[in-house]
Order: sequence, then structure tokens, then C-alpha cells
Amino acid sequence: MGTTETSRGSAARRKLLEAAEQELRETGELEVAAVARRAGVSVGLPYRYFGTRTGLLVAVLDAYYDRLDEAVAVRLYDEPTWAGRERHRIRDWVAFLYAEPLAAIVLGGLVGDGELAAANTTRLNLLIELGARNIAQAQRHGELASGRDPEFLAAATLGGTQAVVSVALARTPRPAPQTVIDELWAVVSGAVGLLDKESSTI
Repeated sequence: MGTTETSRGSAARRKLLEAAEQELRETGELEVAAVARRAGVSVGLPYRYFGTRTGLLVAVLDAYYDRLDEAVAVRLYDEPTWAGRERHRIRDWVAFLYAEPLAAIVLGGLVGDGELAAANTTRLNLLIELGARNIAQAQRHGELASGRDPEFLAAATLGGTQAVVSVALARTPRPAPQTVIDELWAVVSGAVGLLDKESSTI
């Protein structure tokens, strides 16, 4: 396959993903024929790139998590303390979810089959693994209480964050982001056993 053909294929795939995201945002549903119409392509083209409707949904989900990773999850922060870094991360996490058009749909649970659920679980487990390493390091440095399971703590704080923001996104009007950030920091700092109690204001 030549470079031009590869580029054309990548552009077509991106166009289909964008159309799928628009369809989900506007209708809450994802039908392959509707995505093809929105993208201005044949009904068969999405199947060529994604195989099935579920394959297209998984690709949309992966693109969402890739954006989350880049914006927040794998970012390195410069603050000298764990508390400072994680307060910054929570602020960015809430900002990302408030601005991300698919956040309410993903946090509310995309409708799909077992393959989609498994893909979502895989991405969440990767976030938990990152969080567990982060927490374990802070425990070793004496910033968090030792003797507690880092993986459990990472799962609890991630799940709590997702649930709190999901509730916030469903409210009309949405609460101010700072309100959500303050609530989350109070929950997270308490849950992980922060030893150096810094100000709860972010």
C-alpha cells in the first residue's frame, strides 16, 4: 500500500470517527447507515474500516480515552508534592470532562455488547494501573498513609471521580467546575490518606 493510499485511508477513518462522534452527541445513538450518511460515504465503508457497529463504537471509545490520556492521565506535573500534582490533575480532569462532548455519554455508559464493555474495562484498568503506581510512589515517599492497597485506592478514586462528574454533567444547570473540583479533592485526599494536609482549595 502506497503512502498516498495509506494517508487517504487514515483520512477516511478519521472522517468516519468524527461522524460517529457527532451522531452520538446529537442523537445518543449510533447506526452505521446514519454515520455513513453524515460522513458522505457509502454504507459499506464503515464496515471496511471498523468491521461492525461494535467495532466503530470501540474506536470511538478508544479515541475518547486517548484524548483523556493526553490531556490528563499520563501528564507529568511540576509541583513538588503529590498533593500539589494531584490537585492540578483533578482540576484538569474536570476541565477535560466538562469540555469533552462525549463525556456524558461515556460516563453514562455507552450502549453496546460485551466487546464494547470489555474495551471500556480495559481502558479503565489501564487508568487504575497508572493511579496505583502513582499512589504507591507517594506512599513510599511518606506523603500518603502506608499499609493500604494502592490498586484499591486508585480504583475507588477513579470510580468516585467518574461518578461525581457524571452527576454534575447531568444537572441543569451544571454546577460550577470549581465546586466539583473542591468536592473531588476533599473525597480523594481523604480516601488515599493524605498525611500532609494541605489546603483543600485548588
